Amino acid sequence: MSKEKYFIIDFDSTFTKVEALDELGEITLQSDDNKEDILQQVKELTDSAMNGQSSFAEGLEKRLALLQANQKHLPLLISRLKDKVSESVRRNKEFLTQFADHIFIVSSGFKEFITPIVTEYGIKQENIYANTFKTDEQGNLVGFDEQNVLSLDKGKIKLLEQLALAGDVYVLGDGYTDYEIKEAGLANKFYAFTENITRDKVVEKAEHIAPSLDEFLYQNKLPMAISYPKNRISVLLLENIHPQAVELFRREGYQVTTIPGALSEDELCERIQGVSILGIRSKTHVTRRVLEHANRLMSVGAFCIGTNQIDLDACLEAGITVFNAPYSNTRSVVEMAIGEIIMLSRGIPDKSSKMHEGIWDKSAAGSYEVRDKKLGIVGYGNIGAQLSVLAEAMGMEVYYYDVVEKLQLGNARKCDTLHELLEKVDFVTLHVDGRPENKNIFGAAEFAAMKDGALFLNLSRGHVVDIAALVESLKSGKLRGAAVDVFPEEPATNSEPFVSELRGLPNVILTPHIGGSTSEAQVNIANFVPNRIMDYINSGNTYQSVNFPNIQLPELKNAHRLIHIHANVPGVLAKINQVLANNHVNILGQYLKTNEGIGYVITDIDKAYDKQVINDMRQVPHTTKFRILY
Repeated sequence: MSKEKYFIIDFDSTFTKVEALDELGEITLQSDDNKEDILQQVKELTDSAMNGQSSFAEGLEKRLALLQANQKHLPLLISRLKDKVSESVRRNKEFLTQFADHIFIVSSGFKEFITPIVTEYGIKQENIYANTFKTDEQGNLVGFDEQNVLSLDKGKIKLLEQLALAGDVYVLGDGYTDYEIKEAGLANKFYAFTENITRDKVVEKAEHIAPSLDEFLYQNKLPMAISYPKNRISVLLLENIHPQAVELFRREGYQVTTIPGALSEDELCERIQGVSILGIRSKTHVTRRVLEHANRLMSVGAFCIGTNQIDLDACLEAGITVFNAPYSNTRSVVEMAIGEIIMLSRGIPDKSSKMHEGIWDKSAAGSYEVRDKKLGIVGYGNIGAQLSVLAEAMGMEVYYYDVVEKLQLGNARKCDTLHELLEKVDFVTLHVDGRPENKNIFGAAEFAAMKDGALFLNLSRGHVVDIAALVESLKSGKLRGAAVDVFPEEPATNSEPFVSELRGLPNVILTPHIGGSTSEAQVNIANFVPNRIMDYINSGNTYQSVNFPNIQLPELKNAHRLIHIHANVPGVLAKINQVLANNHVNILGQYLKTNEGIGYVITDIDKAYDKQVINDMRQVPHTTKFRILY
């Protein structure tokens, strides 16, 4: 017969994200000129006690004296604490309710604010052990009940001795006083809870770490609100991806590693093992060979527009979703193009260089307005179309060419061929994608077809232009100037030199691939891509994936979701449903979408089912990946 299991859970920085007395200080000292100094003293006293470096009872007395609190402050404190319950605790309310008879809140805090918080999560009032306040006639909180063992040093040990729980005892907490229960032999296991704060001394002593309540439940095979602890999902972000993306992944509970530069194929092969989510920009290449080393990869995020640096077919075959940011930096690139069109038209690059050399060259020669000039846009996608609107608003006459039929905006005129456009316009700006067949699509013949004295911009992809032909056109005077933001070969990091034949040429603007590098664009990308990936991980949604069949799923409610990725061959759906029928599984909803490579089947089922169905689903022929969500 198995033993009963009891769970001892701390309150401050465990059940809640914060230390309650620190929060109380934020309320009571609101108008105090020395608020920050006093709060720092309170924090230091808390940390000292939690790390086992000082007397708990003495520290508690000092903290209360500093806080100058009154009973009237408690309702506001309770309200604040209700908003600061730990995320993994919120998720697992069902566990707390289901095991309420065996869950004890043991805290050195105070019942007056703990009880209203934890009882909302099913904790029984009689299982809450904490201190209580002493008040004076004015309601000031002047002390604590000194007869309560939890007000004493080693108070939690004394309490557990009194409880004398007959069974296995598991302690979950962030402080040294929680660890001491295990040290005293009164608990089978102590888990250092690090979701909100990591106390190094406590972690060093702990045999077990719980970055979340999910991890604690997972390790002990207890009911969880989610299928898999998110702290076990590893995220690798390369190339200085914006901190907002790092914050979003960490807030979700993922383990995040960042690397400032790009990685070579060999380096990425080494680092990709164990990684579930990979985030890159334009310089890191995700090749088939890299994917062969990826043993846990679920999704790749391109924190940019292009995905040509990713082998999309290989990702598809491996059941790995790819997401990018097709719209997030559109405005930034368009604004840069507009600025460079004006700068080149006015000959600003040469004027600026001369000024830096001390040369005053005030002249209108070779300087023109852009109004009434003809702008030719090659590639009428998101960027090209928005550029046409802004250019037209400045009085330019806009022409465009695209290999795909696109509806023009405003008064933009479509050209049937590229050469038709080149012969008409005063400016040519490229906004094509980076597919391999676009390599050197703009070369000597295209430059020759342009008007004499025309201006040229490339803010799309480096390999689409024959650089030698561009250099020759500039040196010969065929082109009056150019702006180039992307290059066939680019430095992997800022510490490497930039080498190009374009350096030093007159009326040429060279920029280091920064068309989309504005604060606004990077924040947009840093929000968009992680949210798409997390939506896929959390719910199975593939909406806006670059390579997967796009499915936008309903919210998962009172069901478990089976996600099955398989090679797109006939008969797989029938085999999936046969497995479900053989296991007497009740289907609540089912969704299927395919593309040329894979089939994506999502099945929502009743929570009650024989776990054998999971093994059977994995054995369905042609299965690429299978996982379960709940």
